[in-house]
Parts: sequence; structure tokens; C-alpha cells
Amino acid sequence: MNFSLKLNLRLLQFNAQDDPSLYGYNLPEKLDLFVEYVTNQSKEFRTHHIMWAMGEDFSYGNANTWFKQIDKLIHYANMDGRVNAFYSTPSMYLDAVHAANATWHLKTDDYFPYSDCPHCFWTGYFTSRPALKGYVRKLSALLQAARQVEFLVGKVSSGPNTDSLEEAVAILQHHDGVSGTERQHVADDYAARLSKGQSESEDVFNKALASLISTKAAESKLLIEKMSSTPGHRVLMNPVNSPDLNLVQCNLLNVSYCPPTEVELKSGRSFVVVAYNPLGWEREDFVRVPVSSSKIEVIDAEENEIPSQLIPITEADRTLRDKYVNLHAGVSAGTAPKYFLVFAAAVPPLGYNSFIVRPSSASGSNIAKLSSYETRRAPLTVHLKSSQLHLTFSKDTGLLTHMSNKKTGVSIPVEQSYCWYNGSSGVTEEDPHMASGAYLFRPNTSECFPLKNFQQIVTVFRGPLVEEVHQQFSPWASQVIRVYKNAEQAEVQFTVGPIPIDDSNGKEIVTKFTTPLRTEKTFYTDSNGRDFLKRVRDFRPDWNLEVKEPVAGNYYPLNLGIYMKDSETDVSVLVDRALGAASTADGQLEIMLHRRLLYDDHRGVGEALNETVCGSNGRCEGLTVLGSLYININPSEEASQWRRIKGQQILMPLQLAFSVLEDGNKEVLHSPKFSAFKSGYELPQNVALITLQELDDRQVLLRLANIFEVDESEQLSKMATVYLPDIFPNLKIKDVVELSLSANQKKSHMKKLTWTVEGNEKVQKNILRGRPLGRDDTSVEIAPMEIRTFLITL
Repeated sequence: MNFSLKLNLRLLQFNAQDDPSLYGYNLPEKLDLFVEYVTNQSKEFRTHHIMWAMGEDFSYGNANTWFKQIDKLIHYANMDGRVNAFYSTPSMYLDAVHAANATWHLKTDDYFPYSDCPHCFWTGYFTSRPALKGYVRKLSALLQAARQVEFLVGKVSSGPNTDSLEEAVAILQHHDGVSGTERQHVADDYAARLSKGQSESEDVFNKALASLISTKAAESKLLIEKMSSTPGHRVLMNPVNSPDLNLVQCNLLNVSYCPPTEVELKSGRSFVVVAYNPLGWEREDFVRVPVSSSKIEVIDAEENEIPSQLIPITEADRTLRDKYVNLHAGVSAGTAPKYFLVFAAAVPPLGYNSFIVRPSSASGSNIAKLSSYETRRAPLTVHLKSSQLHLTFSKDTGLLTHMSNKKTGVSIPVEQSYCWYNGSSGVTEEDPHMASGAYLFRPNTSECFPLKNFQQIVTVFRGPLVEEVHQQFSPWASQVIRVYKNAEQAEVQFTVGPIPIDDSNGKEIVTKFTTPLRTEKTFYTDSNGRDFLKRVRDFRPDWNLEVKEPVAGNYYPLNLGIYMKDSETDVSVLVDRALGAASTADGQLEIMLHRRLLYDDHRGVGEALNETVCGSNGRCEGLTVLGSLYININPSEEASQWRRIKGQQILMPLQLAFSVLEDGNKEVLHSPKFSAFKSGYELPQNVALITLQELDDRQVLLRLANIFEVDESEQLSKMATVYLPDIFPNLKIKDVVELSLSANQKKSHMKKLTWTVEGNEKVQKNILRGRPLGRDDTSVEIAPMEIRTFLITL
């Protein structure tokens, strides 16, 4: 029996005394114990090869002591002869197992939800620290966009770069970072690292974008490479410190704060909004910025009129603004602007478009349309409409009750509600160490206590571009549901916090969507934003589950979203950050939005998940979280397309940059609109641009992914072809090499193993893959769910 060893010595507690002349000689007993452990473990393996991984949090700090014991164990175990022990690696272990030529069970599900006791489900961390999770998602998008424009103008050898943000985002991928199971001071350190990287990457993005806009080279797309004195780097088309256009970003737009857009527009002053699209498809999204004047208009740099709408800023918006601007920026928010300006921004693929906001005369035909609004008390029914969607709200509660998709004809009751679970304290003698905490979700009852519209008041805003309903459910929970013109989905913007704990109960806040769909306990959640996995309530495919936790035991992680369906209709909800969700009743989806708890769950954090925010006056209160959900109803074919396309738009939003034009002079916008692609080209609808990053020596890292699963969509679950010269239309492609997914080796050098699978020996042969690149190939095939990585020399 070979025993491939990275041994967990804490299990074995191997501390052998191997000198027979000394008191405490125990080598024979320790060897017998070791062999017993190995023999018992081998019963769970299909071959005679076993790997024990050594590692655990806060352990093995003294390497010399541990390796001394492992060396001793290997030596005496091999002398004994009953097992063969040696240091190994995952690759060596895999080779040995493969050589055994065993037949394997094919597992297509995952191991969620995990528990370490009947009442201890590790499903709370799916939602823990939702604000940090949202911050990571936001900066991941900034990182990709900054690297794209860094490539477009040419990477420089000195000055600001995107490396610090890459490192900060990368370290957040630690399993105790992005999961929210770190201590508070560690979360603070993570956020500080992200903030520092954000600042530097914004500098790169803003100056590179200004360089593109301020040079006429961009207008003609002449990205001509000029070698600088540093090999492998291009000279910027316009120096990055160009004074012509000073672009900045507004990081506190979520709390209605953006100084460049709040300036008083008079004496010819205007401001420009540059919207950058990091996707490989043309898109139209709505821009929403705070403004101080009502007599304004929006044009693009070619004087085309852009329809716009003004929505009054509410008291709830002002409250968040006053609190968080001071906390995050360290300055007074000043007088709140009066309105949000909303307009549609059409932006080409891998490119940008510029929009100018300027004063308009009272009689101007393009003046921004002021929303009508009304505040209604029950009992009055409210409706929201777009060209494709119709929402109905209850006259009694003010909550969403019905959705209709005019385009596809789907119309069903969809009732939304909010409620909370009380977190278990887990400190009783009968229930030790089972509290709801950073890891565990353990409600002290399966009852979800409803949040009702305590004021029974809704405020409705209507206009030509967007209609929205503002609802307040309690002093600490509110939402806005909005429907944009031509939108297929309703956007639910929730604000939750500070969660009250004055009753000595921690709380876990969820929203539920209830429909009459006959789902037969079945729903679907994404696997790391890629394929959707089938979930069945109170069921595990590999063993018989005895239900002890009907709520927590049915929660799953979301990165992209969740959906349920019957024979005719899909109801889908997408998220803007990682959250936890479930379907605890047929026809119902519930999503956990925020958690505030008072006890540690004894899984390693050592403190309660009780996030607070403290002002300069020393007063502290619970954290408030603002986020968005997107809900859609459709037949299955249309629903799958919506989930994939909209999911990419949520993951990679428009990156906005702003600049005040003091004299209204737009001459600095030499190239107000630009796409890096060949004119008229965009990626196939089923292909996403994942990475575009300039390396050294004129090399570019390019990652492309087919975002559809096999058989998910009749139209788009197909092989796609991408033409690389159309992505780099003004640069000559010298060489293309395909790499592994992690880009650390050539794909041709990767080891390929064939495995025998139970009951279906042909399973591997049927997997569709894009054809390998030939010597002079510049077109790339990408099969459903395939990601391909290339190193391109230009």
C-alpha cells in the first residue's frame, strides 16, 4: 500500500519517542496507530493510494518540529513495511491514482450545503459581510476595465499601475476573506488594501481614458505602436499627465454624492460623462447622477440630443448621503442636490461614449423631463410599466404582487415580502456551539418574522425613461423598485440597516418572491457564476438526508443568481454581489441580504458578526447595506438568454468618469466616441471578454469564455468563433499561443489524463471543445462553458 503523505499529524498526534533506552519509548504503539488510521481511511478510497493533507487554521507554526516528526514517521513506517509513506504533491498523487486504472463514479453536483453536525450548516457565510462582498465585486470590474484601457494606450514602465489592485483583489479571494469569515480588524485591513489599489487603478483608468479622448489618433483608431527606450512598452498617444481633460470617478454615487455633477451649471459651464464599456458587445445602459439644476439637457459630443429625466432626491437619499460621505470621504456632503439625472448611454464594444450635460433654456426642446410623482396611502393599487414589463403592487400592503412580460406573454402573480430570522444564541447546555455566526446560519426557529410596510405609504415617480416605487418597511429597511424603458427586468434596490439588536436577538434579513409555480421542490443556483446546478429541497443525491434544519439546510451560495421554473415559466433573480439563497417552499425564492449577530459560532472567527460604523462623534451603529437584485419572468429559452447577458452586464457595469468643462468648451473631446474593435465588429452574443491585459515584450493576455451551458439555449448553446484580427484591428498579430486557464504554462505542455467512468465510457469523448490552434490560426472556436486563454504577441 502506497501512502502518499502530507499527513495531518493533529489527527494522529504522532510524537514518537524512538530511543528504547529512554522512559516513554512508544514507537511500536505509534506505528500501530498510524497503520490503523491508514487502514481505516483506505476503505473510503478506490485505489491503494491515499493522500492526507497537512494543514489547519492557526496550526503548524513551528515547521522544524513538524517536519522532524514527519521525517521520523516516514522512516519508521517504511522500515515496518506495512505501508509505504513519502512526501508527495497533488500531481504525483494524481499520476499514481490514474496508473491504478480504476473505474470512477462521475459526480456532477457539488458538496453544498456543508454541515459538521445535524444543526450546524455552514450556510451563513454565503451572505456574511455583504458590503465587503459588494466592494470586491465593484473593484474586480474596475480592475478589468483599467487593464483594458491601459492596453489601449500603452502600458508604461513607471508610475501608477493596476498591480496593487490586482494584489488586493487576489488576497480577498482567501477563503476567510471573500466568504466574510474573517475578524473585523482583518476585514478593515482588506478594505484598506482595496481602497489603496482602487485609488491607483482609478488614476490609470482616468488618465488613459483622457489620453484616448484627447488625441485624434483614437478617432481614426490608429493605435500605432512606438517603442520607447524601455523594451516592450508603448509610448502613450497623449502623455498621461495631459492637462486637456481631467477625469475623475465618483465612488460614492451609491449615496448620491458626485461633486463634478453637482456643480451649478451657469455661465457656459457644463460637465461631461464618459461611459466606458468593458464588454465585447455594444450595450445601452442607463446613467444616473445627482444634479443641482432642473434646466439642463444632455447631448453627445456630436450634438445629438439624448432624452433625459429628472427624479427628485428623497429624504432617505439625503440621510444616507449625509452619514456616509462624512464617514468615507472625511468631508461634509454639503447641500444635497435636488435631482437624479437619468439618461440612456449607448456605448460600443470595448470602447466609450461621451455625454455633455449643459444648461438649457426654459423653452429648449431637449430639456430634461421632470418626473411626476405622488405619495399614496393604502388602499390604492399602483402600477409600473415599461414597453416590455408591467408590475402591479398591492393596494393593501404596497408590495409587489404581479408581473407581466408583454413581449413573451408571461403573466403570473409574484408577491414580494421581507422578513427576518432570529439568530440562535447557541449557548444553552443542550445546544452548545451552534449559534448563528459568521459561518453558521442557525435560526432559533423556522419562522421568518415579517417586515410590514409600517407606514403603508409608497412614493411613485413616473417619466419617459424610468418609473419607480419607493417603499419604507421599517426605520431600518426600505427599497426602490424601478423599471427602465424597454427593460425586461425589474430592478430591486434594497437598503437594510442598521439592523436593530435592542431585543438581544441577532437578525438575518431576507426577501422572498412567492409565485404559484409548481416547482416540485426544485430550483437552480449558479456554480461560481458559470453553470447552474439543480437543487432539490431536503435532498442530497449521494446519501439519504435526515432533515434537522429545514431552512439553513437548504441554503446555497449565489454569485450570479437563482431561478425556479415549471413547464411554462422561469422566474429568475440575479444578484450584484455574493449572497445566500434558498427555496424553502414550492414556487418561492428567498435571498438573504444582510446579517447582524451577537454570538460567535465557534468555527474559528472568535467574535460575533456584528459590523458597526462609528462616526467622528464616537457614536456607533450597525452597518447599512445598499444593493440590487434583478427579477425577470420568461419562458425558459428567453430566460436563459436574459440570465447570461444581463449577468455579464451586472458583473461588468459601465465605468463612469466625469469632468467639469468650465467654459463649456468641448473641443478637448477630440475623440468623443471610440471602440477598440474593428468597425462594426462585436463578439458573438455567447462569448464574454474575461481578460485583456498587456504584459511585457509586446505580449497581451486574452481570455474568452462561452457563457452558455450545453443545451441551455437552443440558439446560443453552440460553438462560437472569434476573429482575433477584429479585436486588434490596427496591430499586427505576430504569434498566438494557447495557455492553461491560469496562464502559467502552454496548453500543449499540459498533462492530459483519460479516466474510465462508470456506466458511460464515452462521456469524455462527447465533450465539445474548440479546435486547437493551428500554426497560423487567428480565429478561435469556443464551445459552451469553455474558457480559452491566449498569449498574443503583437
